[in-house]
Amino acid sequence: MTTTNDIGDRGEALAAAFLREEGYQILDRNYRHGRNEVDLVCADPREGGEIVFVEVKARTGEGFGPPEASVTAEKQATLVEVAQAYLHKHGQEGAPARFDVIGILLGGDAPEISHYENAFLGR
Repeated sequence: MTTTNDIGDRGEALAAAFLREEGYQILDRNYRHGRNEVDLVCADPREGGEIVFVEVKARTGEGFGPPEASVTAEKQATLVEVAQAYLHKHGQEGAPARFDVIGILLGGDAPEISHYENAFLGR
């Protein structure tokens, strides 16, 4: 039986492969700060290597809405906190950065991947 963790792990692997194909460099996976984490930290090949914090949401269907809809305001605030910790740890405070969301539907023959750049602001 497929678990929620299996779906999440598959989604993250698909998202990382998708981003690599787009030219992104994966800097970190599942970066943790305290009890929270960001799924992927990447460098965007455009924009002079902007740091991109990526939240990946994968689902097998849209019964509860599209995957990306589950990135709530609370989740966004958590991602901002983790991103700030990442930038601080790596001596990159003030570096250009953004937050992307990748939604993946796994229910069909081939995964449907939606990439939302600048999905929300890091207030």
